[in-house]
Amino acid sequence: MIYFISNTKSLNANFTDATIDDVVEYCKTKKVLGVDTETEGFDFTCKKMIMFQIGDANNQYIIDTRFVSIEPLREILESNNIVKIFHNAKFDYKFIKKWANIACEGIYDTFLVELIISCGKSLGYGLKDLCKRYLNVELNKEVRNLFIDLHGHPFTDDQIIYGAKDVEYLCKIKELQQADIDKYKLHNVVELENEVVKSFADMEYNGLDLDTEAWRELESLNTSKADALMSTLDNMVKMDHRLEKFVAKYIQADMFTPTEELRDVDIKWTSPKQVLEVFQCIVPKLDNVNGKQMYKHRFKYPLIDKYVKYKEAMKLCTSYGDAFFKNLASDKRIHTSFHQILDTGRVSSSKPNMQQIPADNNFRNCFIAPDGWSFVSADYSSQELNVIAFGSKDPVWIEALKNGEDLHSTCAELVYGDQWLNSAEDDCAYLSRKNKCNCPTHKKLRTNVKTINFGLAYGMGPHKLADTLNITVDDAKLLIEKYFTAFPAIKGFLEKLGNFGKKYGYIKTFPPYNRRRWFTNWYPRIWDNKSSSMELGSIERASKNTPIQGASADMTKKALILMRDYIKTENAPVKLVMTVHDQIDTICQNEYLPAWTHNMKTIMEVAANEIVTNGLLKAEVSVSNCWEK
Repeated sequence: MIYFISNTKSLNANFTDATIDDVVEYCKTKKVLGVDTETEGFDFTCKKMIMFQIGDANNQYIIDTRFVSIEPLREILESNNIVKIFHNAKFDYKFIKKWANIACEGIYDTFLVELIISCGKSLGYGLKDLCKRYLNVELNKEVRNLFIDLHGHPFTDDQIIYGAKDVEYLCKIKELQQADIDKYKLHNVVELENEVVKSFADMEYNGLDLDTEAWRELESLNTSKADALMSTLDNMVKMDHRLEKFVAKYIQADMFTPTEELRDVDIKWTSPKQVLEVFQCIVPKLDNVNGKQMYKHRFKYPLIDKYVKYKEAMKLCTSYGDAFFKNLASDKRIHTSFHQILDTGRVSSSKPNMQQIPADNNFRNCFIAPDGWSFVSADYSSQELNVIAFGSKDPVWIEALKNGEDLHSTCAELVYGDQWLNSAEDDCAYLSRKNKCNCPTHKKLRTNVKTINFGLAYGMGPHKLADTLNITVDDAKLLIEKYFTAFPAIKGFLEKLGNFGKKYGYIKTFPPYNRRRWFTNWYPRIWDNKSSSMELGSIERASKNTPIQGASADMTKKALILMRDYIKTENAPVKLVMTVHDQIDTICQNEYLPAWTHNMKTIMEVAANEIVTNGLLKAEVSVSNCWEK
């Protein structure tokens, strides 16, 4: 039955008028409730929540929040003993927190759970998709648009029914999802994601302050760099006889532009089509100018190398210039949107993509803490390397991590043997203290091995290694062979993961979460099909990569949960504001800094020890007045 709560009576005989007290009395007797909201728009900072729906499959209560406060429901919404089912809980959480000052607890998100169950599969995950998949119900989402700019007009019958059906369907979907959760033993990861969604919602809600003047200064600087690089490209073209057809013999002047500012090179460097025509005069077989192709040729051809630098500078101008300000919300803060579950379990963000903010700190430092507050950031020291060491049980890696040695140098010594020892300088910090050293040859050898070490987490093969180190594929194959000869335990660990994925069509992360990733291009006895080598290769790489990245993501999410719990329990003057891979960023009132820096480090390491149980994975904490890498 549908109940309607407003300051006016419903005109439809199918709806029963009720009071907010009726809602409270019904809900406090339930263990599971569906919850949804309707809003004026998508920006919680300025668009209001105008309808709130709560109930179960039997009874749904539709509250007109323009006239009726949901404050009496606070105890129910904040209870961990009553499960509240949402679909895309972050959205509703932010509106409820903004317009009712209630932070929901006890969340179950059908959207996140479906992502967990079907991770890796190309399915629709909207409520409309789930209703069709689980209930064979066609949900008309067009009614959703009728809530925009409604102002004080009464809700139509269709809008009230729409709100009630969302609640009813959520309860039924949760029941049906349980079968797959049980079948694939996903209880722990479901609990993890339903808990951490509150941390992500808080980060989106809190946002980041941006120093717009500093940002504009950076844009001006990068524009100047891009212009200078374009001039250099023009000059390089003029000096290359192969490209003389792109140089104008005569320049058309005008009365407004000084002669020295007129270009005599007829190339638009922002046009891939024109640039390809230029570079085909140097590399005839070139068929595109995308990043991968350019990276392969940049070290052989100075013009291509300069073009790559120009493209990088132009990207900074276009992506992180004035256009970035469109992401500022009405409160003048940046509120990114987190995508909580990628195929590996890692997190991404958009509008804007904060994970792609250049990591050289020039841009990050433009995000500042309010007066009286500081950034307190924590990240794991060699997180993925620790995960590999723990998974492979490689004795050299574990011993190096245990003793605080420079792992990359330790690996390089074993891979290169006499070449490493004979290239040491007299004051080599590695030979004396096992620290990272400044020996010129050691630096190069260490970089080679470091590339492999980190490449292990991404399923790097010889072709990618060759491109990265600018060496031949044969040399890359030889280097990988020498590497795995030195570290057979790591080779066996990765091969075991790769073979598991190829055999079963899925891969899991480490306990206790055991997140699953399915491979949709897999089929039984795929290895018997000679034409399936590409599919097998991608499955093998993903099978090696996912447990490492997924375990890393799981522990970072656990740390976010523990931090939010600490902040709430202690009423600490701390706010979660950002996370990028293994780094978590908070802002903290200055007088609380000593307590929070200590507790943040402890929380990070407690979370890590849940997965990497040898206790070797440590966290580092830094304090600054701005965001830093």
